[in-house]
Amino acid sequence: MYASTHQMPLYPGTGAPSERGEHNNIVNAPLRPGDGGDAFRAAFERVILPRLREFQPELMVISAGFDAHMRDPLANLNLVEDDFAWATRALMEIADASAGGRVVSVLEGGYDLQGLGNSAAAHVAALMQN
Repeated sequence: MYASTHQMPLYPGTGAPSERGEHNNIVNAPLRPGDGGDAFRAAFERVILPRLREFQPELMVISAGFDAHMRDPLANLNLVEDDFAWATRALMEIADASAGGRVVSVLEGGYDLQGLGNSAAAHVAALMQN
């Protein structure tokens, strides 16, 4: 299963909620330009987390992209470090319940060095709390 929150519309133009994959294993929760933490957390709580709980992953792989940070020049989203830490903790709860706590995190995007550094630090701190 693959789940994503992302700004839409934005390159490459994919990621609509209707794009679910051949086996209904893709979950897209797009955000609008200008959306912040409230919209991000709502998308996670209403779309992403219920599907992950239902799927019961045996391994959680987090593609930790921080280009949704408010300082980032690539997208027009307004997330802050606490939003990323919150999402990390929510994903870890599911990994604890279904995957024996097995989590792999891979750094993906983030193009403002301060926003990237602060977000990555918040993400790693949340990973270490478990």
